[in-house]
Amino acid sequence: MKAIWKGTLSFGLVSIPIKLFAAVEQQSIGFKMVCKKCKTPVHYKKYCEGCKQELNMGDIVKALEISKGEYLIFSQEELNKIKPEKTDRVTIKEFIDASELDPIYYDRPYYCAPEKSGERAFYLFKEVLKTSDKIAIGSFVMRDKEHVCAIRSFDKGLLLSTLNYKYEIRDMNEIKELHETPHLSAEELNLAIKLVNQLYEEEFDISQFKDTFAEQLKKMLKSKHKTEIKEPQSRPVKEKPLLEALKASLK
Repeated sequence: MKAIWKGTLSFGLVSIPIKLFAAVEQQSIGFKMVCKKCKTPVHYKKYCEGCKQELNMGDIVKALEISKGEYLIFSQEELNKIKPEKTDRVTIKEFIDASELDPIYYDRPYYCAPEKSGERAFYLFKEVLKTSDKIAIGSFVMRDKEHVCAIRSFDKGLLLSTLNYKYEIRDMNEIKELHETPHLSAEELNLAIKLVNQLYEEEFDISQFKDTFAEQLKKMLKSKHKTEIKEPQSRPVKEKPLLEALKASLK
């Protein structure tokens, strides 16, 4: 596995050489847009409605819309001046209880490993996080962006997750459908709890879940040239009353 970032993890006066590796590899299949007639890939052109012509990259600049139809242009030199200074250091700012960090703040996970095998400081840091059930909160710069991150003990190494900033989280109160809470009867609640207990598993095995669309698409690719695939017709689903559905689920 190839490292995507190398640097040091700064913990007090201790500096631990580390590497970051992408922890997730998306398995989704990407479609391409092609011409229906000749099957040539379709390309999108950069077209200016004002000049009524296609533009080259040299004709395009970056701008922010400050009001409707009014843009403020920034040169690359101006943007370079305010870019975060590149650094090869993850600086630990604080430690928190694992339960304190709400899942909504997690963004992207990375495996964190020592620069060299057997690095004692790395494994000491990992063991401290594990035994204390703490998460380290730090910051670093990667790909011209300043990230806040959470580091926890994970399997044989560490898991570093970049976090969303507070101002990036949308306000749930803006969802009007959540403004009214219906009254739930004791019978409905008790039946729902029974159903939860019936489906409860002590150990979660995520490997039993598959992307069925991707699996079927792979099979379709193998047989596409032999058979004509017909799209299944969806049937309207008749919804049952809540109590009836809960009782039926328990049977």
